Amino acid sequence: MAGVPRDAELDVEIHDDHFAPDAKDEEWLSAVGRKQWIVITRDERIRYRAAAKQAIRRAKVRAFVLTAQGNLRAEMLADNFLKGLTKVRRTISEQNPPFIARVSRSGEIILLDF
Repeated sequence: MAGVPRDAELDVEIHDDHFAPDAKDEEWLSAVGRKQWIVITRDERIRYRAAAKQAIRRAKVRAFVLTAQGNLRAEMLADNFLKGLTKVRRTISEQNPPFIARVSRSGEIILLDF
């Protein structure tokens, strides 16, 4: 995720380093699921698109949506994610995939229906 400090000790892959910027959701979500990567996105509508939902379910994707609440810069979204990192890790270890969870500004994790 762009904006995550290097000292956070996270392996981060950027979407556009692996997929075309306009890649279809089902394409990149399927690939991410096969690699067992964790999705971190600011796309709050992803859970409403039929093709994306189907890809998330089929590939058993674990996804976290960063709530933007306005047009926050990548660094601010990264800070919000890092605030909740302990809870993110707990969710990953305790929640069977597939799932989509929201990371709030305060770092709280809320599992979403999709």
